[in-house]
Parts: sequence; structure tokens; C-alpha cells
Amino acid sequence: MNPVTYHGLAQLMTRTYHGEDLTELGQELIKRTSLPPHEGGPEVFLDLAILLHLRGFHEMAREVQMQALRQRQTYVLPAARAPALRLLALMVPGELNANTPLEFLVEDSDIELHQLFISPELLFPSQIPEHDVAMVAVGESEQTLPLLQALGLALVHWPRPVLNHPARIAGLTRDGVALTLAGIPEVVAPMAQRVERSTLETWAREEHAFAREGGGVYPVIVRPVDSHAGTGLMKIDGMEGWRDYLAQNEEGVFFVSPFVDYRSSDGLFRKYRIALVQGVPFASHLAISDHWMVHYLNGGMEDSAQKREEEAHFMEHFESDFARRQANSLAQVQRALGLDYVVLDCAELQDGRLLIFEADSSAVVHGMDPVELFPYKRSALQKVLQAFRQMLEDARHAAPGLPSAVPV
Repeated sequence: MNPVTYHGLAQLMTRTYHGEDLTELGQELIKRTSLPPHEGGPEVFLDLAILLHLRGFHEMAREVQMQALRQRQTYVLPAARAPALRLLALMVPGELNANTPLEFLVEDSDIELHQLFISPELLFPSQIPEHDVAMVAVGESEQTLPLLQALGLALVHWPRPVLNHPARIAGLTRDGVALTLAGIPEVVAPMAQRVERSTLETWAREEHAFAREGGGVYPVIVRPVDSHAGTGLMKIDGMEGWRDYLAQNEEGVFFVSPFVDYRSSDGLFRKYRIALVQGVPFASHLAISDHWMVHYLNGGMEDSAQKREEEAHFMEHFESDFARRQANSLAQVQRALGLDYVVLDCAELQDGRLLIFEADSSAVVHGMDPVELFPYKRSALQKVLQAFRQMLEDARHAAPGLPSAVPV
């Protein structure tokens, strides 16, 4: 067999996104799991776990991933050319959205990416890989909050500069972001109320219970805590809606937020993804839909030349148009969130205010879209990658470790 190769998330997800059948690769990886380490190795298990996640076999993927991490916690993705900078990503075991997908940000670069997986079960190893800059890639979730809190203490005396303070990442809960941004006049961040299932059941039974306990009016949107990409997300227009929702969703804790109608004057909904790199905004994508629940994959962008033309204009004129128009709002959001790298999903209301759906350090910014349909995305992505590379270069000359307290 050929030598062991670690493919990693970016390569495997891109090949899947382009419709490539990876069944044969999956079968080869399964065979290799039973071979001696020099022919198999933990990289095989880690790649297999990624493929299983991409196919939706999440429980099996988690088990296979842990088999890899019990053998070794550190994995290296070599630079595409002569390495000039070594980035250590502090990561957590979990699904594909559990960490900042840094692989997409260092592709085809001179950055050597070292991935170190840690958790309550996987403590820091005795030997930390040599690196120039470390970055907390652990994303915010119910499960990672204790780990993020522990990292805030452990990284104060880290021997190299560290990006993305874990306490700031921990504040990216839906209710936390709403509270953090609440005082910014030009920004709308709908308050998210954390609600137990038993409360939703009461709202489903009693006509006036929501008005009494929820403190709001219909419509609202509801989703399970920790859900992303529209999973379990629904708009509720009245008491019957709670009954339907509970019948379809088994989770125990939810976020309930007021629904904000963000339609543009032409009746379409537009959702922007913006990457903030050292506070500077960059365009990632624009999704356009006639439905309020907009995601890039369900927006019909591939099927509409008109939508792609608008997205191309958005990206090509981003600095002089959207970024200039929302400069003050984005600057205040950046100051409030306090992260070196973070991604916003947002919209513009007709009165000009910036509506924030989500702020997330683990949202994906990528170049997977087919060039023949989206040629304009290449230059926009390059701006993000160059800014990310510059952020690492600036950081390598900064003071080591994290500040002992998060500035307010």
C-alpha cells in the first residue's frame, strides 16, 4: 500500500462538495485501520472519521475519531510550499463544526498547520509541537464551555502568542451575543431566551402562557441550543406552532427569539456572511432567497444567474459599498466581541441597521464553489486569506500568551 497520507477536512469536504464519490477511499481507509501503525496509523482513523461525518454517521465518526486521538493528539498538514510560519490550532474532538475550520484558511499557503486535540479526557501532552503562533480553534457549544474556561487560565503563560481569547469564544452563545451587542444603536441582535422543553409544552397547552412567560408577541423563531445551519429552526406564529414543533424536535433546551422581518424592498431576503480579521471586514458570501430561512445551499444561487450577478457586485464593490455603509456598525461589533477572527451572518434592514443572526468563530469560509459558476469568489477569498496570513505574521511578533483578564 502507499504511505499514509493525512487528507484532512478541507480536502475531503471539497471533494465531497464537488460530488466526487469517495466510497473507494473510505473502503481503503477501513482496510488500513487493521494494519500495523507504519502502514495504517492514527491519520487513517482521523480521515475516516471525517468521511463518516460527511456521510452523516456522526456517532460512528466520534468513536473512530477517538481511536485516532487516543493514539496521538497532534496532526500536521504540511504547507503547500516552503513553510514560513507554523500555526498551532488548539482543537476539540467533535463534529465538523466543532472547531474553526482553519484548513480552508491555510490551503495553498506557506503555513504549516499543527492540530492539537484536547478535552477533559485528552490533556495537554508533555511535548507541544514547535510553533510560531497558537490559535484557539475550539468553537462555542454547551459541551466546550468548561474547556474554554480552563484554556483561559492555561494559556496565560503560553510561550507563544495566542489568538482568539477562549473567554471571548465562550461568549458567542446566541443569548450572549445578543446581550453583548444590545447597546449598539445601529445594530439589531434579537434577544435569545433560553427555554426548557417543559416551558414550550406549557405554551403549547395554554393560550396566554407565551405572552405571560415569554414576554413577547408572535411571531418568534425557535431552535435547539447548539443547533446551526437551520437544523430544528422554525417560525412560530401561534400556540398551534408549539405543538407542531415539539412533535418534530426531541431536544430539551431551546433558544426563542423575536422574528425580525428583514426583507428588502423587492421582497427577497438577503443574508451576508462577513469575516472579521483583526477587525477588518471581508465578504465571504451573499445568499438570496424568497424564504426567510436563508442558507447558501438552499438559496438557489447555482440556479440563478441574476442572484450570482448580485453576489458578484456585492463582493467586487464590498469595500466601497457594504463595508463603507456599515463601517461604524461593524467596528462596534468587533470591539464588543473582541476576537481576532470571527464570522458574522447578518442582514441589512430597510432602515439601514445591521441585523446580526449569529457571530461564530467556527463558521466556514471556503473556496469550494465551482469556479465556472462563481469566478468572482476567488479574488474575494484571496483577500480573506491574505488578511489571515497577515494576522498570523503580526501575531508572531506580539507578546506570548493571553492577557490574564478579558478586557471590557
